[in-house]
Amino acid sequence: MPFPAATGEDIGIAQRPKRRRTSAARARTEVDVQRIYSGDMYVRVNTLGTTGVRPFILVPGIGVSSTYFERLAPRLNEFGPVHALDLPGFGGVPHPDHALSIREYADLVGTVIDELGLDDPIIVGHSMGSQVVSDLASRRPDLTSIVLIGPVVNAAERKVLTQARRFLQASWHEPLNVKVIAISAYLFCGFKWFSRILPKMLAFPIEDRLPNIQAHTLVIRGEFDAVAPRDWVERIGELLPSSRLWEIPGAAHSVMHAHADEVARLCVEHAREDASFEGDPTLRIAETSEPEGEAEPSVGQLARAVGGRLIETVGVITDDDELIEKGKTQHAVEMDSARTDSSSE
Repeated sequence: MPFPAATGEDIGIAQRPKRRRTSAARARTEVDVQRIYSGDMYVRVNTLGTTGVRPFILVPGIGVSSTYFERLAPRLNEFGPVHALDLPGFGGVPHPDHALSIREYADLVGTVIDELGLDDPIIVGHSMGSQVVSDLASRRPDLTSIVLIGPVVNAAERKVLTQARRFLQASWHEPLNVKVIAISAYLFCGFKWFSRILPKMLAFPIEDRLPNIQAHTLVIRGEFDAVAPRDWVERIGELLPSSRLWEIPGAAHSVMHAHADEVARLCVEHAREDASFEGDPTLRIAETSEPEGEAEPSVGQLARAVGGRLIETVGVITDDDELIEKGKTQHAVEMDSARTDSSSE
């Protein structure tokens, strides 16, 4: 994943000649990868940043990896460290012997929080990740702020074919790079594991967990998110004891990618207003700009960024976290350089 990031030693990333990165640039582009074990399973934790007010934890949906948060993570890093997770069976993390339930995935996220010694992190869950976060928060009153993005599954549509149709409807409005990221993630996940977890996701009654969540909850959906339709999100707001609901115009299910600025702004505001939070389940329409386009890299930057992707892929295939770190960071360095060059023109 190209997302910027974090702590860790210098891992020997090739630098552009005659260009020195500032400490701020390093904070945006250096990734630290570690494993948090629970028995024979582990969660791959991709960390960006070391300082800040409060940490964020990002939990992706079914079949995909932390790469889905590659544009959101660096924007949250201005508030605190960001830990984006790759759960067992996804993102190249080995498949366990049995299909994990939503509860078991939630327990793994809880283990990450405890093992890293995080004090009341803001947990962000997307799609199936919203189920994982909801289950965990319903059992841990020490968590005071969570964010649910594109929460699933609509209780009125718990059928495979219906959800497949909704997913395709939402995908029509997704940017091309999101589709590419999704396809590569599904290849690493594999059809067999995906098909074993899908019934767990479809059957999980998130609506039963919501009333037990004491955390202040921010709920975000995209205008064209057929997977999390407006009436379903409004019902979620009614079930949550303390919530605010936002819709991002022009966005689809992966709203945190094409509209990373808007989602990050809502998340950071949510994290800052804990003490004064007043729940209001009225769905609001967020102010938004045109979907962000990636900065146009030079030929050299593009070649080095692609090289970083390849290094990361080799690291995933060979189970080498150092290569994953190196590839993620190399990609992030070049994309950050392209953005910097573009903004200075």
